[in-house]
Amino acid sequence: MQKTIENIQNRNLCLAVAGSGYVGLPTAALFANVGFHVTALDIRDEVVKAVNSGLTPLNEPGLQELISRNVEVGRLRASLNSDENLNQADAVIISVQTPICKNKKPNLSFLEKALEDVGEAIKKGMLVVVSSTASPGTMQTLVKPKLESLSGLKADTDFYLAYVPERIAPGNALKEFVESPRLVGGMGPNSTKIASELFKTVCKTVIETDTSTAEIAKLAENTFRDVNIAFANQLALICEQHEVNVKKVIELANTHPRVNIHTPGPGVGGPCLTKDPYLLLHSSKPIDHDIIKTARQINDYMPKHITKQIQQALKKTGKDIKNSKIAILGTAYKADVDDSRQSPSNPIIHELIKLGAEVTVYDPHCNQTFGAKKANSIHEAVKGSDCLVVITDHTEFKNLSLKEIKALMNEKPTIIDGRIIINPYRAEKSGFTYYGIGLGKPRKR
Repeated sequence: MQKTIENIQNRNLCLAVAGSGYVGLPTAALFANVGFHVTALDIRDEVVKAVNSGLTPLNEPGLQELISRNVEVGRLRASLNSDENLNQADAVIISVQTPICKNKKPNLSFLEKALEDVGEAIKKGMLVVVSSTASPGTMQTLVKPKLESLSGLKADTDFYLAYVPERIAPGNALKEFVESPRLVGGMGPNSTKIASELFKTVCKTVIETDTSTAEIAKLAENTFRDVNIAFANQLALICEQHEVNVKKVIELANTHPRVNIHTPGPGVGGPCLTKDPYLLLHSSKPIDHDIIKTARQINDYMPKHITKQIQQALKKTGKDIKNSKIAILGTAYKADVDDSRQSPSNPIIHELIKLGAEVTVYDPHCNQTFGAKKANSIHEAVKGSDCLVVITDHTEFKNLSLKEIKALMNEKPTIIDGRIIINPYRAEKSGFTYYGIGLGKPRKR
């Protein structure tokens, strides 16, 4: 154990990172940057070729520089998954996806495959870290017995095993990896100590706990945010009924020292908030009144609400949604990133196309269109359109020239503001029929 600690402190430890996606590749690059020899493993040949050429397949600020520098000095390389790479490793970080199935149950097939590969390569003194998000009990009931069975070794005695969940977001991954407190849940005191030593080389703050507590804490973080957003979304729907500005309501409520209401929107997207609540509920006994499931239902409803607002606004101007041209701003799931996973734009666009609308999208960061026509500028997107719909609050969308946009749109244009980033009174004064989340149609001043 002491020898392993010394190897970590002296950077004399070979590290393999299984999975080179949004979490795994930044992980590999950061550990290489502090002096470890790191192999980034992936099943995608294009990812391996890109990294070994000193390039990043991800649009993540700062990642290109890290990869280029560390590939050049020989501390970072990429490889297709192989027994040879794992056999040479002193530590392995598993960072593969753990999605949910259509029935909202966890799909652990990627994790199980990674465990099979790692289990056959485990040797005495090796550290295995799981960073993939897991439902409560996964480490105890799946990871530990599988690795022990395949290796014939005992966790926390012969090899070290820990759960260290990621706490990063696309667009700010490197900074958050380093600065966000990192939970280290060991499968025993030895495992906790070894894993903590490793992550202290990169992370400013490490918090030690056990695997089960770390599993639930990770899921609780994102589930809390999802529930809070659901409350904000329901509050927005209430404010619409009373023609009250939800932004002002939240601003006033948040002046209370113990209140922090999140921001409403057109729905919740991304790989975590849409999934982690279901992982938290998995393997737990159901209860009669479930705030977590209710929150998921509210947030999943919001894209439908946006579609209803579009229909309502068009009808008010004497237009039918069928054959209307609708311009969508934003297909990324959140501001200033290129990630479209679980974006609210997806169900909105599909429903609009199903209703017979002609849909054009513009996103300066994301190439995804979800079946709509792609525009290369805001002006191109809105030209000849009947309705402008804001789904993503990209910085580029926060200072739109309403005068220029109105001149390009058809007569009696409408705006549906899913992020409340357009001043409703300016929009009405400029000649738009305006509907916003939590505002409905603004009152006349």
